[in-house]
Amino acid sequence: MAGPLPEYTLRRSPRSRHLRVTIDPVQGLVVTVPPATRRGWAHPEPTIEGFLRERESWVRRHVERHARQRAELAARGGLRDGGSIRYRGEMHHLRVVTAPGARRSSVARVGDEAGDELVVRLADGDRRSVRAVLEAWFRDRARAAIDAAIATHAPALEVQPTAVTVRDQRSRWGSASRKRRLSFSWRLVLAPPEALETVVVHELAHLRAFGHGPRFWALVASRRADHVTWRRWLRDHSYELHAALDDAPPAPADRPTPELASA
Repeated sequence: MAGPLPEYTLRRSPRSRHLRVTIDPVQGLVVTVPPATRRGWAHPEPTIEGFLRERESWVRRHVERHARQRAELAARGGLRDGGSIRYRGEMHHLRVVTAPGARRSSVARVGDEAGDELVVRLADGDRRSVRAVLEAWFRDRARAAIDAAIATHAPALEVQPTAVTVRDQRSRWGSASRKRRLSFSWRLVLAPPEALETVVVHELAHLRAFGHGPRFWALVASRRADHVTWRRWLRDHSYELHAALDDAPPAPADRPTPELASA
């Protein structure tokens, strides 16, 4: 007899037409179904159980992986003196110190034989948390790295964005609009530079080819032949990057990964 399935959170969405399963950073296993008013979805439990049973190995594998990632992140010590955090793909120790007399808190990256450190100096009059100070520093460096990647690859791809924004978008690493506006997640600066560059190339390529057809991927590969490797890296480390500045679990993503959907 089959054992009990992992517990899940049921969500109803008016945009859903079918059943969808996602692994959410906060709630774990989430099953999204259409509203109860839609024909056949008033009592979805039997359908959900059948769907999960058919894909039980996938479900258990990803639920267990999610739990491991949470435990690994917690073991790093959080945003405290002696903790650790990833920056440009490499692990950095955190050193949090007071800075008497300083007008504003600051962050400095230093390195020695013991390893790289991010030193957070907290000014007495600055009421911002360690998280806020670090995020501001990361955002500035993300903007500089993204602008540099655009300057490198846009001319070769013969494109030029009309605007570039750097935000904290949870559902995707980057996006491109038909008005040629690009938007990127500042958290890309936590990933290896090759991963950040891959996302920039991806969005620049969309300014010449919307959609993900052969022409689009040929454009991406012309600038980053190893783009598959770095897209996979971002997928595998998505939870870590989105939870990097959280002592508590992060807010749910709009489109958490991975996911399964019924036909």
